[in-house]
Amino acid sequence: MTAGDAFDGGGGEPHEAGLDPKALARLDQHFAHLVDDGRLPGYLVSVSRHGRVAHLTTYGCRDREAGLPVETDTLWRMYSMTKPVTSVGALMLLEEGRLRLDDPVADFLPSFADPQVYVDGSGPDARTRPAAQPILVRHLLTQTAGLTFGFYHSHPVDALYREAGLESSVPPGADLAETCEAYARLPLQFEPGTQWNYSVATNVLSRVIEVASGQDLDAFLAERIFAPLGMKDAGFFVTDEQEDRLAELYGEDDEGGIKPIVGLPLHGRPRCVSGSGGMVATAHDYHRFMELLRLRGELDGTRLLKPETVDLMVSNHLPGNADRRTFGSPVHREPTNAGLGFGLGVSVVVDPEITLSPAGQGAYGWSGVASTTFWVDPANDVTVQFLTQVRPTSSHSIFRELKRLVQEAVLD
Repeated sequence: MTAGDAFDGGGGEPHEAGLDPKALARLDQHFAHLVDDGRLPGYLVSVSRHGRVAHLTTYGCRDREAGLPVETDTLWRMYSMTKPVTSVGALMLLEEGRLRLDDPVADFLPSFADPQVYVDGSGPDARTRPAAQPILVRHLLTQTAGLTFGFYHSHPVDALYREAGLESSVPPGADLAETCEAYARLPLQFEPGTQWNYSVATNVLSRVIEVASGQDLDAFLAERIFAPLGMKDAGFFVTDEQEDRLAELYGEDDEGGIKPIVGLPLHGRPRCVSGSGGMVATAHDYHRFMELLRLRGELDGTRLLKPETVDLMVSNHLPGNADRRTFGSPVHREPTNAGLGFGLGVSVVVDPEITLSPAGQGAYGWSGVASTTFWVDPANDVTVQFLTQVRPTSSHSIFRELKRLVQEAVLD
């Protein structure tokens, strides 16, 4: 049975895959309550075990105001769930010898040849020093390059990003190359490789892919990943034919409910194709990608990566097997990062005993800002995705509850 068959109703019963139907019913009830209570518009959740989609639920609306339901072919803004896909693209180039993990980024993007590290001060009075080592490709993949996001408010370099027009990560009207030039003009928060800081690094990696491959990022991913895997709806904008299937984007309001908000402009190819957060896809599309990882680089006879390359991707690359709470920059030292390391584009569970969310040793995945998430749990041979479209005003417990409820469903 292929992944496509599963999403067309051929997944079988939960108990046949070693999953508890009663626990999965509790999962559905929990999230249906959030929809009925006005905190989510609708959602899709799929739970697979041993490659079989044993639980697939849609509930609520993809567009609440229009009364359009969530369906299995609904299109979702994946936001940062784009990053693992982009990372696979980079690893394909690594296998082809077009880049190496220890290549300086400046070999591809000369504007990064003289990185400066923040010392002290703020605004125009900020002092910097030359970095002691170059930014490497591995630093981009592991989010240890010293780059940041402008929407953080925890470090003077964050403010410099905002002053440079980078609060939303991309300067207005800029393409990917121009965007990376803007990053290169700003100081790093820290010496490359010495801390973990979630950042614009995957946009820089996207531009490295373009230079190394000689193709625009969207063309490269379409040719090398989307088409071979049968991710037929995945892309960086929606066509006229797809538009009706695109879920509305919501944000939280002051009363604990949600309201429609403006999302990524998805009608027509964007000027800046963001491998950090620009992908649109269906649950079927992302299931195909998850299965590629679960099966260590090959799906339905199509191999994109060697098994050992996938193993490298989903291993913790933080020094000394550290987690993100101890190796992270100050903004990331909260308890939610306890027990979680980072691989090449994905989070990795390194100590299940201290994580706030139940998970198997070595489970890996990532989430998106519109409350989407996925993970692959090799210890239990489980893959999960949860798709909705709500940008929260602060962190919430959706993912923790989802992981707890899934873990309760695993019978053996």
